[in-house]
Amino acid sequence: MKELRFRFILIVLAIALSIYLLYPTYVDYQNSKDIQKIVQAKRSELLINNPSYSEDQLNKVLLSIEDSIKLADPSIREARLKRVKLGLDLQGGMRVVLEVNTVKLLEKIANNPDDDFTQVLESAAKEAAISDEAIVDIFARKLEEKQIRLSRYFGSIREDDAKILSDLRTQTDDAVTRAMEIIRNRVDQYGVSEPSIQKQGERRVIIELPGIAKEEEARQLLQGTALLEFRLLKDPEFTINVMKKIDETLAGKTIEETDSALVNDSTKLAADTTSQTDTTADQQLSAEEFAKQHPFFAIALINPQGQSADAYVKADDKVKVQRMLNRTDVQKVIPNNVEFAFSAKPIGIQEGQDIFVLYLVNKNPELTGGVITDAMANIDPSTSAAIVSMEMNSEGATEWARITGANIDKRCAIMLDGVIFSAPVIRGKIPGGRSQIEGMANLEEAKLLEIVLKAGALPAPVEIIEERTVGPSLGQDSISKGLNSAILGYVLVAIFMVIYYRKAGTVAAAALTFTIVFIMGILAGFGATLTLPGIAGVVLTMGMAVDANVLIYERIREELATGKTAKASIDGGFSKAYSAIFDSNITTFFTGIILYQFGSGPVQGFALTLMIGIVASLFSALVIGRLLFDFMLVKGQKISLG
Repeated sequence: MKELRFRFILIVLAIALSIYLLYPTYVDYQNSKDIQKIVQAKRSELLINNPSYSEDQLNKVLLSIEDSIKLADPSIREARLKRVKLGLDLQGGMRVVLEVNTVKLLEKIANNPDDDFTQVLESAAKEAAISDEAIVDIFARKLEEKQIRLSRYFGSIREDDAKILSDLRTQTDDAVTRAMEIIRNRVDQYGVSEPSIQKQGERRVIIELPGIAKEEEARQLLQGTALLEFRLLKDPEFTINVMKKIDETLAGKTIEETDSALVNDSTKLAADTTSQTDTTADQQLSAEEFAKQHPFFAIALINPQGQSADAYVKADDKVKVQRMLNRTDVQKVIPNNVEFAFSAKPIGIQEGQDIFVLYLVNKNPELTGGVITDAMANIDPSTSAAIVSMEMNSEGATEWARITGANIDKRCAIMLDGVIFSAPVIRGKIPGGRSQIEGMANLEEAKLLEIVLKAGALPAPVEIIEERTVGPSLGQDSISKGLNSAILGYVLVAIFMVIYYRKAGTVAAAALTFTIVFIMGILAGFGATLTLPGIAGVVLTMGMAVDANVLIYERIREELATGKTAKASIDGGFSKAYSAIFDSNITTFFTGIILYQFGSGPVQGFALTLMIGIVASLFSALVIGRLLFDFMLVKGQKISLG
């Protein structure tokens, strides 16, 4: 038995890990059932109490109830994030293909376009519609045919056509990249779980939004122009006072009490709040007591040693803070000309959670992104730090000089779609519309900010050229049929193996069970998405899994026919079957790699589960199957092969 111990421990660990990774999926399934029961009960109750409700009104109320249940318990969201993810075809939602209108881009950046320009561009657009060639290349070729230089409309007269063409290609590619960045940011803010956003060809972007129910909102989300704004941050003293009012309102104190406290001792208030109400009494409070007396500062933390009033919020508490700020009584104590906004990305990790920054900014922007004409990420030669340089048009340059001159040593937030990407300090008046943004961790982060800055004035509109909606009921039907096919395939294969190979067939059926557990565990562990073609890959894997067992068992039969003992026959059967098993599985695995590399969504889903299935089936057949045979031999059991 000692020689089996290592393999036994290895198998137990693999099974335990798979079950651990799959447990959140089970929890999420149970949570969904419980929530649906509550929602159905509320539905009946609402229909009795409000018989005049329309179906739309009823659905809105029920959706609000469902959202509140999910937000109230963080474990529900945590289980959902760690579950086996479902693709669009299983969960329902929207699939949209957007095309970036590069024709409009060329029209916008052209210098003094005339009739020749318009005719050539229209002709190029018609040809691009039925060709895979980039419109910039078609346009340049048609101009060359007419013996018109590109420098007539783009760049400067001193530049050659090759340089101008290269710049135009870069600008059109960048327009698609900026469109993707805008869409990704909007989708993330919208709260779509497991979105898929990928580029297709030269001008198209494919977006899959699982679970989307409001189609019109999704269209506006994808086609709307990104809003870039420059807003001033409020002074730390002002911000702290507002936060103190919010904290005391949430703690149950009246507005009059709060105002009186602020008037009597505003200096002490700022100091107390900056140190998280660091009085002797508060130092002695337990975490629960502090959270009760200071509900806002318990989750929106202020750095006592910091010079700003930025609040730091854990990712799990962002929704909670937003709900606090949206309360009617809290809105009354927040001045009408300011609002809170979160950072676009986390600034660090604490206790395994991302940390976001909460800022207080002016509600009205000082400047919008329409004035940005160019932005460039590079390295500052004097400091070797990543920076972003930006340029504005004449109107923007004048305004920017006035704004920066009047707000030296203050901070200005760069906001896109309501979240803050950067909040640098204004060091001095900036004339000429040229300015520099510092504080990026690396050049990649600076490049991202460059794209964001350019995205404020999106030069090329996006158009929806294809749209498909998968309803939740159709998705549930796909899940049911997919699971039924997988179960039926498993049962038929297991029955065949048991009938044909008797006790050895039982070993194969047991190994097949573990194969399925391993596949699902790996999908959950790596955050892969299970699609309907993916289920087909699982079903195919079942046949391939027992294929290895068939090769081994037939080899064992041949060894037994020569008169060898059971142990010698099993050793010989496994060793002689290895080459055939590995050859067939490796070639199939390479095919899966090719399908995954060059295929699109459904093909990739099939290829992914197929590759995972091959690895899992080899482990089950060669390790688990062999262990079970060796265990039966040690116990002196007879092994029948039919």
